[in-house]
Amino acid sequence: MSTMNKTQQKIAAALEHAFAENGFTEIGVDGLRDATQVSLRTLYKYCPSREEMIITALDYRHMRYMTHLFDDLPLNSEQALDEIWGRVGTWMLENAANGCLFHGACASHPNSLAIRTMLERHKMEVINKMVLITGLVSARDQLMLLHEGITQSWPLMHESAVKTATTFSRALFS
Repeated sequence: MSTMNKTQQKIAAALEHAFAENGFTEIGVDGLRDATQVSLRTLYKYCPSREEMIITALDYRHMRYMTHLFDDLPLNSEQALDEIWGRVGTWMLENAANGCLFHGACASHPNSLAIRTMLERHKMEVINKMVLITGLVSARDQLMLLHEGITQSWPLMHESAVKTATTFSRALFS
C-alpha cells in the first residue's frame, strides 16, 4: 500500500469508510463511486471488480490498523501488550463499533477465496507482530484468542472486553 498514488489512496480510504459505514451488501457500485468521488471509469481502473474494491478497502484498513496498534509502544513487553489491548479497544470504539470489518467481509462473501485470504493474512500479521513485540512465542494461540475475543465481543462487551483480555494476558508472562 505504500506505493499508492494519491488517487489510489483516496479510493482506498473512501472504500474502507463506505464499507465500514454501510456493510458489504448494502451499498452498490454507484454508491461506492459516489463515496470515492471519482468517475466509474477511474474506480474500475484501480479496482476492476467489486471483490477488488473490498480487497483494496481491507488492505488499506490493515495498514491503518497495524500502524495504530504497533507504533511507539513501550519497550517493556507487559506494558506493550497492555497498550496494544487498549489500542484495540480504541480502534473498536472509533472504527469498528459493529465488529471486525474483515470478518464482516468474509460473512458477506463466504465463497471468496481472495477475501478469506485477506482475513487470514491480516490476522496472522497482527499476531506475528504481537509475538515479536512481547516475546511470547509459545502463547501465539492465546494472543490470537484474546485479540479475536475483543474484536468479536466488542458489540456486546465494549471496554470490558479489553479489561478482560488485559487481565488474562498478564498470566502469559508468569
